[in-house]
Amino acid sequence: MSGVRTRFAPSPTGDLHVGGARTALFSYLEAKHRGGEFILRIEDTDLERSTPSAVKAILDGMNWLGLHYDDGPYYQTKRFARYREVAEKLLHTGNAYRCYCSKDELESTSSLVAVSSADRAQNPLGDTSIPSPDGIFADDLPAVLSMSDVPSPMASSADGLVLP
Repeated sequence: MSGVRTRFAPSPTGDLHVGGARTALFSYLEAKHRGGEFILRIEDTDLERSTPSAVKAILDGMNWLGLHYDDGPYYQTKRFARYREVAEKLLHTGNAYRCYCSKDELESTSSLVAVSSADRAQNPLGDTSIPSPDGIFADDLPAVLSMSDVPSPMASSADGLVLP
């Protein structure tokens, strides 16, 4: 085997649609053409919208199309412990910070472009972050993990990992 591994990673928020089927087909064909493996990863981290019936619809659709994966399906929700471990490491090394903005505040800032990572690390999203009384951000408040050193000036402060 050449080591090529392609993957299809649908979000189970509804039926498999034609765009998803197209992406799955191209990934499948690329893997098979190169003697590699086709992986199925279910992006079920949107806990509000992901449903078991949508997962079943995706699996049924893949089967109906004859797109048989070599490995998986892997469910992203089963990796939350690993994500937390990496997030804590990023926080500890200063490569990320906790942002305490509300969901609405984050969505309203998604249109911000070219905000430097240094500015965000100094004062993430202006005055909307909420420090704890001792001036240190509280670990028990809901937060989004945002990167302190984002290589692209086009990255938005809303690009983050939600820490449960």
